[in-house]
Amino acid sequence: MPRWLPILAILISLPPAGLACDGNTPAGPDYDPDFDPADFVVGVDNPFLPLVPGTTWTYEGETEDGTETIVVEVLADTRTVAGIVAVVVRDRAFIDDELAEDTFDWFAQDRDGNVWYLGEDSKEIEDGEVVSTEGSWEAGVDGALPGIVMWADPAAHVGEEYRQEYYEGEAEDWGKVVALGQDVAVAFGAFAGCVRIEEWNDLEPGELENKFYCAGIGLVLETKEEERVELVEMTP
Repeated sequence: MPRWLPILAILISLPPAGLACDGNTPAGPDYDPDFDPADFVVGVDNPFLPLVPGTTWTYEGETEDGTETIVVEVLADTRTVAGIVAVVVRDRAFIDDELAEDTFDWFAQDRDGNVWYLGEDSKEIEDGEVVSTEGSWEAGVDGALPGIVMWADPAAHVGEEYRQEYYEGEAEDWGKVVALGQDVAVAFGAFAGCVRIEEWNDLEPGELENKFYCAGIGLVLETKEEERVELVEMTP
């Protein structure tokens, strides 16, 4: 799952809500999102998660392991996942200036404006060497399923639990819009009208993250227990 801020080859039309399931809290084998590659557009311009090639966000925070710096860059590259052309986002995490994780995430937007997470190629790094690819997955491969990372209209989904990804035993993140109209102040600036999304992972019970997304910017703040990672720079 992506930090900030992560396609099944069942070619059935996508419902207007962007996610079809039996109830608001699909689980395991009951989770069966329906969508058609024809219902997706090129690029991602959702106001709360705009992914314009060339944009870079830099985040900083203090963790129990040291000072964390996260650099997220929207690449000009694309990747086709189960017939859908996805935007490629590179996410690198550094601890005390040493690269600890290097991930390529794949996102696509449907015609209604919902942003889907289609998979990731994630590598954990120690002393310059890849030590794990745990958490990597691709929608439509080995039973992995995509999920929603940002709704076209977050206000219509307040309090609703939804899957952001599903690959059994590897990627099982959930999200829930818990607040609208939030004021957020970070090193990069002060913002109003932001959306707060609560996230958790079935594989790590009890751990909750709160992420704040602001229109025209994207993710500006992430909090988890005593940790706070905030936006310090954005280019262009």
